[in-house]
Amino acid sequence: MANNITDDLVIVLAGQAGQGIQVIENILSSLLKGTGYNFFSTSELMSRVRGGLNSTELRVSSKRSPGFLDRIDLLIPLHNDAIAHLKKRISLGEKDKVNYEGIIDIQFTGIANELGNAVFSNTVAAGLICGLLKIDERELENFIFKYFAVKNEDIRNKNLQAIKKGYFAGQALTEINISINKSIEVKTDLLLSGADAISLGAVAGGCNYVCGYPMSPSTSVLEKMSSYAEKFDIIAEQVEDEIGVVNMALGAWYAGARAMVTTSGGGFALMSEGLSLCGMIESPLIIHLAQRPGPATGLPTRTEQGDLNLALYAGHGDFPRIILAPGTLEEGFRLTQRAFNLSDKYQVPVLILTDQYYVDSIYNTPVFKTDDIRIEKYIVETDKNYKRFSLTENGISPRGIPGFGNGNVCVDSDEHDESGHITEDSDMRIKMADKRFKKFESIKKDISPATLTGSDNYTTLVICWGSTFNIVNEAVEGLGSKDIAVMHFSWIFPLQENIIEYLNKASNVIIVENNSSAQFAMLIKQTTGYSIDKKILKYNGLPFSVEEVMKEIQKFI
Repeated sequence: MANNITDDLVIVLAGQAGQGIQVIENILSSLLKGTGYNFFSTSELMSRVRGGLNSTELRVSSKRSPGFLDRIDLLIPLHNDAIAHLKKRISLGEKDKVNYEGIIDIQFTGIANELGNAVFSNTVAAGLICGLLKIDERELENFIFKYFAVKNEDIRNKNLQAIKKGYFAGQALTEINISINKSIEVKTDLLLSGADAISLGAVAGGCNYVCGYPMSPSTSVLEKMSSYAEKFDIIAEQVEDEIGVVNMALGAWYAGARAMVTTSGGGFALMSEGLSLCGMIESPLIIHLAQRPGPATGLPTRTEQGDLNLALYAGHGDFPRIILAPGTLEEGFRLTQRAFNLSDKYQVPVLILTDQYYVDSIYNTPVFKTDDIRIEKYIVETDKNYKRFSLTENGISPRGIPGFGNGNVCVDSDEHDESGHITEDSDMRIKMADKRFKKFESIKKDISPATLTGSDNYTTLVICWGSTFNIVNEAVEGLGSKDIAVMHFSWIFPLQENIIEYLNKASNVIIVENNSSAQFAMLIKQTTGYSIDKKILKYNGLPFSVEEVMKEIQKFI
């Protein structure tokens, strides 16, 4: 470990599942943010309840830096195999041997054993970090007392002893000097995960029904929404399978609720038929799709942007949809809130694409502005002559619900006439198919444009979408070039039509995607005819790091 660390500290905790790494993360995230430090954390998890090797990166910075780094300043191994597991991220010496200069050897288990139980090693580790960062001792004690308040007195006292022992061990490392600025503004920030942002956006969007079948990494959103159920009058259900999930959500919208489902790739595949039903009956529907590496079970606890094509083409037949992919916590909140209004307005499914990296990462962010948040409802009171699928100029028919008015609200999975009754009339079939597709032109008026950061006079344009934004943006900033800009897309489909102007302006276009086939590049080519040949792709189940994006961009400029 370097003797002097200024402005940015990267701590990596590593150990087996069940050793309490998440406890350290929970303690430090709230404590450090509460004392004014910018904080970011993300986890690498193996698919097992016990054993294996997991790691969590904690980043403490003088400025907001919510991006994953390869660099390790302080490694805290809670298991003997942790160093070998992370050797690629530890600085290498001659002949590719691990250089242990970057590791502080603290016998956490030994200290914890003094307390009569090695399980307190995680609390000792949290204390060590607090000691290194010179957190006020009384502030630490008060926090730990509150954190373990629900535990019995013996457990609470032993955790307090453990964290203090770690704290004094950290203070004793006087040869290490860490200088990271605090900020009063950070204390008033929100501290959220991506799952929190999506869930709070759903609440702000008026969601009152949520259902899902547990499937990592989407389960965290179902859990968050369930925790809000009583306070916000939300029905939250765990359903027997994903087929039931999508059909129950469609039934909820039909009855007048605002429903969301949360799932991952394999679960969404089972929803394909229900998605087509949504297209035929022109129902609103919100689907949160948290991506993970496939195919099949793949790497169930890892990350990848591999389901864009699935989201684009799932379902049989042609029908319109909207696809969104937030890159920041605020985008997750605002886009999810807006998704409910868009889905209700256009009577189409809206898919929100995240991934394991996005939903599980935690960092501080300014309080979201909500003064412009509106819940827009488009349900009409029906009369006796009501026709659910009446032909309109823009393709959007008035949507009624049973019991609100005097009309009959008839929907059917077969092709139907304006009243919703089954028909095989070929002329009516054409009219209904054309009617559904007319919505695309209206939807395009609501597209949120991509975010352009960096130089306005760029010659190199780096394209990214979804969860990679913070990483790519920091990488480009780190390059310090006046000729590079980042264009980040959170509105994925329909794609904004003037993107070709930005592409043509650059002499060098690079795309960054967390998948093996550059799926978004294919969508861009399909939409504009522009082929992006310079691709930075990663698909080993891990997120990009800032350093590797910098290195790969430099190869193309």
